[in-house]
Amino acid sequence: MAGITALIPARGGSKGVHKKNIAKLSGFPLIAYSIAACKMSKRIDRIVVSTDNDEIAREAIRYGAEVPFMRPARYATDTSTDFDVIKHFLSKQGYCEGGGSNECIAFIRPTTPIRDPKQIDNYIDLYRNSAEYEDSTSARSAHELPESPYKCLKLGQKYFEGFFEDFNGNKNYTNLPRQTLPKAFQPNGYIDLVKPETLVNHEQTFGSKVFPLITDYTLEIDTDYQLDMIRTRMRSGSPPDVLRYLLKTSDIAELISRGIA
Repeated sequence: MAGITALIPARGGSKGVHKKNIAKLSGFPLIAYSIAACKMSKRIDRIVVSTDNDEIAREAIRYGAEVPFMRPARYATDTSTDFDVIKHFLSKQGYCEGGGSNECIAFIRPTTPIRDPKQIDNYIDLYRNSAEYEDSTSARSAHELPESPYKCLKLGQKYFEGFFEDFNGNKNYTNLPRQTLPKAFQPNGYIDLVKPETLVNHEQTFGSKVFPLITDYTLEIDTDYQLDMIRTRMRSGSPPDVLRYLLKTSDIAELISRGIA
């Protein structure tokens, strides 16, 4: 089975965590973990980082990714979307002019640093070998939430309200047993598989037929608190495979410079 391209989006600005994509985690920049996971994958044979930032670009190249172009500032704002990033990448590869492969692209977010490379391959195989592959518009990873959205409340003008009109005719649905309500899943950035035709022909990132890649609970980093949480977990547990890879493939001078050796 032919390998696919991984696209890692990593803009320079971040309001939640300062310089988030190169924040240090066990001595290595956050983006290095996603690059390492892709390099360890047997299904990914090209790793491209899309960034507007020179420092991120240097770190990405240091750890083995390509940065064949810089992302324009208009696609690297707080309001820029996945669609903007991927469409820009596709335009640089010639997809939008009718060229380029129509193979799916692995969209790998650096804010989900701890992945099992074998599991990445399993998800890619699961999707590409599925009976739904041809008819689907994309695949997304997500983990199950402990509560259904039907249990959630919003604040009205004076009082709490449910988000929905009713559930199967029951307006008091927030008090129904959890087991009777639909399960909910949180997209988590472990791996999304996007199809160029969905973006180019239908002007959508994921489309309406999204194949489910259900993962274990996965921690994303959007705040300093979440970054501290994952730092604590990594100090208290055995090193994940991606960290072992980074340690193994770094020379002693780099380890010393990063305060690891």
